[in-house]
Amino acid sequence: MKNLLTSTYPLIIIIILWSCSPPPERIGVASPNGRVTIDFIMSETGSPVYSVSFDGKPVIQPSGMSFEFHNQQALGSDLELISAENSTFSETWEMPWGEQRVVENNYNQLDITLKEKKTPNRSWIIRFKAYDDGIGLRYEFPTQEGVDTVVIMNELTEFKLAGDHTAYWQPGDWDTYEQLYHQSRVTAIDATKYRDHPDLAQSYIPENAVNTPVTMKTDDGLYLSFHEANLTNYAGMTLKVDKEQLALISNLVGSDRLGYKVKRALPFETPWRTIQISETAGGLIDSKLIVNLNEPNKLGNISWFQPMKYVGIWWEMHLGNSTWDYEGSQSMSTFAEGGKEGSGRHGATTENAKRYIDFATKNGINGLLVEGWYTGWDHWVGFEDREGVFDFVTEYPDYDIEEVVRYGNEKGVELIMHHETSAAPRSYEQQLDTAYSLMKSLGIHSVKTGYVGKIIPKGEYHHGQWMVNHYRKVLEHAARYQVAVNAHEPIKATGIRRTYPNAIAREGLRGQEWNAWATDGGNPPEHLPFVAFTRMLGGPIDFTPGVFELTLKPKANNQINTTLAHQLALYVVIYGPIQMACDLPENYEDHPAFQFIRDVGVNWEKSITLDGEPGDFVTIAREERETGNWFIGSITDEIARVITINYDFLPQGKAFNATIYKDGKEAYYKDNPGDYLMETDTISNGETRTYRLARGGGLAISLMGE
Repeated sequence: MKNLLTSTYPLIIIIILWSCSPPPERIGVASPNGRVTIDFIMSETGSPVYSVSFDGKPVIQPSGMSFEFHNQQALGSDLELISAENSTFSETWEMPWGEQRVVENNYNQLDITLKEKKTPNRSWIIRFKAYDDGIGLRYEFPTQEGVDTVVIMNELTEFKLAGDHTAYWQPGDWDTYEQLYHQSRVTAIDATKYRDHPDLAQSYIPENAVNTPVTMKTDDGLYLSFHEANLTNYAGMTLKVDKEQLALISNLVGSDRLGYKVKRALPFETPWRTIQISETAGGLIDSKLIVNLNEPNKLGNISWFQPMKYVGIWWEMHLGNSTWDYEGSQSMSTFAEGGKEGSGRHGATTENAKRYIDFATKNGINGLLVEGWYTGWDHWVGFEDREGVFDFVTEYPDYDIEEVVRYGNEKGVELIMHHETSAAPRSYEQQLDTAYSLMKSLGIHSVKTGYVGKIIPKGEYHHGQWMVNHYRKVLEHAARYQVAVNAHEPIKATGIRRTYPNAIAREGLRGQEWNAWATDGGNPPEHLPFVAFTRMLGGPIDFTPGVFELTLKPKANNQINTTLAHQLALYVVIYGPIQMACDLPENYEDHPAFQFIRDVGVNWEKSITLDGEPGDFVTIAREERETGNWFIGSITDEIARVITINYDFLPQGKAFNATIYKDGKEAYYKDNPGDYLMETDTISNGETRTYRLARGGGLAISLMGE
């Protein structure tokens, strides 16, 4: 009875109000297929209100929109409707690299122009786009007489839900996306429980809010995901949970140093606030709403970057076999080893780099990442005194970068640069010209950046406007030097890779390294089945899959909580145009299952999510560009399950030679993760096959044309 009263009471109020005055004018726009609709009205108080429906059923109940400013009155009431304009747009465009080559971008648009009835008579534009797979809305602030800049204290975009949905969420942390995902009803979300994680170098959760993308499932089986697109010169958005209104409300990341959320010169547009809508969970993954809401490619031809697999001097540090620092006394190594002093086993040596290059060449892998090669790691103490520590052009004495590049070029292996900024972006910006000039002189076209620690200057957060602008500055600077950026400890992915296709990947989740040193047991088996339906909706991920020695022998209290087949499947399931074979070369030598890593593609003609459920399992098929080969990956959580794959996505009249890597009969992520089987099969369009996934298990299939 309580829910009935809650849902009908606002309707009664509206009827009473409308009986006393003419009803507000209702304006709408529908998606091209007519199933997604957006309705807009002006309330009795002159406030803008929107709602969203799917097949005539409410998705978002009438929700308000307003802004609070510094030294200006709030904007969101006492407005009048000046104009409402509808338009239609349709195009196809090609990804230079990506999950699919050709993307359709079709939508219907509604532009609402509002103006205050009283002084200062500010104008305000709200733009809606209705797609078959969801909606986007953004705000435009035109030029205003006598005002050239606005300071936003709060943006209050409401998403009033049509039910207490099941949510798949991560705490609204202003400083990291490396929290675990959780499943609960919206009214049971409590992000504040996850403050002060002992393994996080930076974290700040000021209130009960969630990071985006946040995904939901209604009781009717409809899937929704809330996010943002084209995050440019603005603060990242978390969503505050209002349990009484059953609503999510935009809550921008602020700056304690500057005392506001956003400062912008007029005119400007905000990022898009997005809702993806799908009848299947897999439809969220296949949606291209986020990239479509970004501007077209500004860089033109970027053939200087090619998707690739890579190896690296990296995992050995997390295992404690070697260190980032040269002296082996302090630095990142102490963090990975639980605070113990390093041993002086420096990993980034010329000799070691050549060993990895030889392995890469032998196995058809085109990239090498080397971490810990430049000076400063020995003085990175306690993540506090970090300003000006790193020198991104000066090697340690045992590493000759020119010789490593020369040897790699001779063997067909490209060096991937590494820049750990220690979350001191001002120091990094001072070295951008010299650091990227070095890369250009050596013919290096990709860099992995890192931002571990609390941001310097104090009072800024990784996801605030100041850092959003820093990440963009680095991206644009890198483009001028023909360098692609793989950012770790980044701002969220919001589809900017369409506009700047040198934004090839980013971390932005609990990565593989957590399994090596986390005190909470590492990533649970359900972690990546959550990620596929949440974080991955934003864009490409650098997760670093491919661990074969899953028991992590050097680490007495840690292990990988997946099977080997699960690790193989990640090369298909977790998308990124660069994919690391992250384990030690000796763990791959003479291992038959490594053939899948040799074979699997990294750049796709098309991708199809075959089945899945957030936090439970996911199965994805991808067709490799140019070759026409297909690859399938399927992963599950801690529950074993049987899946059936219908191969109707394969081209007709063509048989494929399938190599199947699956969990062995005794496979179990806890005590027998390495048990796997290899089988061969011949498969054609329309055939079906059934496979068993062990607890924490997976399935990887290569389909090569005859």
